[in-house]
Amino acid sequence: MTVPAPAPYPIRFDLEYPDRPLNRATTAFRIFLALPVLAVLGAVSAWSFQGGAGNRGAVVWGSGGLLALGPALMIVFRQKYPRWWFDWNRALLAFTNRVIVYLALLRDEYPATDHEQAVRLELPYPDVPNDLSRWLPLVKWLLAIPHVIVLVFVDLVAVIIVVIAWFAILFTGRYPRPLFDFVVGAMRWGNRVIGYALILVTDRYPPFRLRD
Repeated sequence: MTVPAPAPYPIRFDLEYPDRPLNRATTAFRIFLALPVLAVLGAVSAWSFQGGAGNRGAVVWGSGGLLALGPALMIVFRQKYPRWWFDWNRALLAFTNRVIVYLALLRDEYPATDHEQAVRLELPYPDVPNDLSRWLPLVKWLLAIPHVIVLVFVDLVAVIIVVIAWFAILFTGRYPRPLFDFVVGAMRWGNRVIGYALILVTDRYPPFRLRD
């Protein structure tokens, strides 16, 4: 009897392999070239303040970040997920992925703030009453801890691979495909955990794997 294949996980991430020589010059100085877009990402991803004496005249320079607590409370108490909150989370996560892709040398295109480029991220907009448990958002962060522990080591390996790929691109102009697939897989895994535990778009527990 044939065992049916499991349904694809609803949070999906993929990246086109650059089947052409990569730019060696921009690869060599990638960390410096990324500084402007990192500043933009920082401005929309976190709170920062400049305070005066006794906190008088404090100025907010940036605000933002993924909306996690608000959607969780809305799901628990109202069984709703405001669409504009979902759209913000999806756009910010996609932008963050494009920046990581650039830093990880996976593509040469400078990260766009509002275009998909070669990075494909799919997040389902949940029908909360039918798709999500009302009380699960209160414990998803706890349930995701095993993933977080494993991802610490997976991401460490990914960083080492990026360093190896840096040398490979400088000498050959190519990102070795097995190394590329591992880094993309690590990003795919991380996106699943974020979508499950923080953005709260699905109750299906993320698989412990790099591939789709």
